[in-house]
Amino acid sequence: MTIEEALEWIHSRLKFNIRPGLIRVTALLELLGNPEKELSMIHIAGTNGKGSTVAFTRSIFMKAGLKVASFTSPFIEKFGERMSINAQPMPDDKLIYYVTLLKPLVEKLDADEKLTGITEFEIITAMGFKYFADEKVDLAVIEVGLGGLLDSTNVITPVVSGITTIGLDHVDILGNTLEEIAAQKAGIIKPGIPVVTGNVVPEAFNVIWDTAKKNMARLFQFRHDYTIDLEDNESFSFSIDGDKIEHIEKSLLGLHQAENAAMAIELSLVYARKVGIALTEEQIRAGIREAYWPARMEKIAEKPLTLLDGAHNVHAMERLLLNLKEEFAGKKITIIFSAITTKDISQMITMLQTIENSHLILTTFDYPKALHLEDFRYLEDDDVELAPSWQLALVRMRKSLKEDEILLVTGSLYFSSQVRDFMLKN
Repeated sequence: MTIEEALEWIHSRLKFNIRPGLIRVTALLELLGNPEKELSMIHIAGTNGKGSTVAFTRSIFMKAGLKVASFTSPFIEKFGERMSINAQPMPDDKLIYYVTLLKPLVEKLDADEKLTGITEFEIITAMGFKYFADEKVDLAVIEVGLGGLLDSTNVITPVVSGITTIGLDHVDILGNTLEEIAAQKAGIIKPGIPVVTGNVVPEAFNVIWDTAKKNMARLFQFRHDYTIDLEDNESFSFSIDGDKIEHIEKSLLGLHQAENAAMAIELSLVYARKVGIALTEEQIRAGIREAYWPARMEKIAEKPLTLLDGAHNVHAMERLLLNLKEEFAGKKITIIFSAITTKDISQMITMLQTIENSHLILTTFDYPKALHLEDFRYLEDDDVELAPSWQLALVRMRKSLKEDEILLVTGSLYFSSQVRDFMLKN
């Protein structure tokens, strides 16, 4: 089997779409010998900030000398990123090995009418757990795929759980209100397992609080159990129980990344206490300073400054606009934006149109659910440029903008992945 054939088989399961529930992944893991039970894990849910929080947490424990796995989605550069060990993607030969292992097991489940139709995400969830267990990692940091309660990662019993933020996203599956969405995210809370929350709005936090209380799970709340103070040059201080770490430098741009970094520190400290690890201040500092997570306010080129940010829903777009206002006020900004049809595209476009001294270019990209430009012809009356080829638009803007201007590429993470690959190759 080649790597192309292995990936083709995995992607062939996309036809089953998103199917919330744990019955299929549980059955597949049982056939694998339940590798998830061999792992020490941190489980992270939330509308936005999950990936960055995983990256910061992973980096801290790598600096502490642990062998750290991470399970994330989607990938930006290479499919194996979704199942990484010490920030290194699963090698192609390993991916082929696990596809060869899993394929007959999936075919066996397909023969059972109650278990047929296991999805791509369920397959890679099981694959990730098996890979991490086989490699005997010290810690696995697991990002929820969608929601929490019925997400296939929710078969695990972690040492500590985390919920980053709550916003309106995937409303067709998770619910139409913040409270309904919070209930789904809070589904990862397990009896007696501590949970750390990020910057969660009150109406959503109340649902998380009630769920934690019912499960007798100790809750560590942002701005209550741990706090941050923003400093110059995007550094910040972290305070907990009267102790303070000042002037922490973070690798990821954006003021919201200070919140994600702080939550990662709190998650790490709670986990370390539970398992008996002593984290040093320098390990924490180095972990936050050297964490790597592409396509999140990533500076990908200079002259003009070119930023890549996967603001793929309204909540993430709110954070992006705040960052632009704080970091680049007064600068001329050209924005190339695309998204997928399951998102509130019109609302995100409206938000981008509020950016002062900006020019908005709407485009599409190679993805089954990418937006259709013909649906947005009416925007041309609002001076929004429609570009059928994002590649041509990107090259044209890179050549025409002045050195002190800014080019921002944003929207779907799938779009950001394609742009990033194109720019790094060219």
